[in-house]
Amino acid sequence: QVQLVESGGGLVQAGGSLRLSCAASGRTFSINSMDWYRQPPGKPRELVASITSGGSTKYVDSVKGRFTISGDFAKNTVYLQMNSLKPEDTAVYYCYAHVVLVAGGVQYGYWGQGTQVTVSS
Repeated sequence: QVQLVESGGGLVQAGGSLRLSCAASGRTFSINSMDWYRQPPGKPRELVASITSGGSTKYVDSVKGRFTISGDFAKNTVYLQMNSLKPEDTAVYYCYAHVVLVAGGVQYGYWGQGTQVTVSS
């Protein structure tokens, strides 16, 4: 089994910064990519940023230029640096990992438990 644990959420004023971390543990052969999703109150979950083990990154338009995703795949860890935070960034942020459990095996997806980010105006 694979476990993902997020940390770094909290309450911050608009314009402030937070850094989220997500660490994967358990039986893995490799992690191909890791994502950050968020789910605002009463809204569906959305993909915020992705990073592959090769270092390619993607962002949703609303966070481009403000958020930076980075990863240390040797440590099965991904980060999300969030700057210039806005009240509309308030959400539960979830980590998601694309994991291969054994060599030549299929890829599975695993979710973390989520961490709350609240941005006050």
